[in-house]
Amino acid sequence: MNFSSKLLENAVAEFAKLPGVGQKTALRLVLHLLNQDKLEVERFSSTISKLRNEIQFCSVCHNISDQSVCEICTSHKRDRSTICVVEDTRDVMAIENTNQYNGVYHVLGGLISPMDGIGPSDLQVDTLVERLKANETKEIIFALSATMEGDTTLFYLHKRVKNFNIIISTIARGIAFGGELEYVDEITLGRSIATRVPYENSLTK
Repeated sequence: MNFSSKLLENAVAEFAKLPGVGQKTALRLVLHLLNQDKLEVERFSSTISKLRNEIQFCSVCHNISDQSVCEICTSHKRDRSTICVVEDTRDVMAIENTNQYNGVYHVLGGLISPMDGIGPSDLQVDTLVERLKANETKEIIFALSATMEGDTTLFYLHKRVKNFNIIISTIARGIAFGGELEYVDEITLGRSIATRVPYENSLTK
């Protein structure tokens, strides 16, 4: 792609680094910004910069937050005896949109994937175990994607938490194998949360 400006070329190259954005889409986005008022573009740039510099991760559940402890963990309306374990923040948002869950969360920050060099030590597993040691949890729900990596992570987590005196369940498999939670429609995901099953039962199916 030939550019009439090096500044334009550099901007397009940066936008093209975003997931799912090719050079043509990146060019459209950059040209759109060029047509906006300078104050609008500065506000856009400032918002992204502030996001990167000031965003925090909840010290309890590791969800993205504006504060050291997120709004879900500090809410008195949430059922703290139930922890839903998810891969990342996108899954928290997906489950929250179903309005079928009122417990708290634990964000792993990924899934075990030997092919990608990601092992248990790269995830927030130890902090999950520490939360269970506080003896406030009655149930833990594994809400991981129905993929090989999700099942591998689920199997490992079950070994780490099975000796605690809690109910261990997993979301019902109304979700096709190979499907990622963030792309599942809200009704199906909500039903999967509501009709969760004991993890041991899921192993025999």
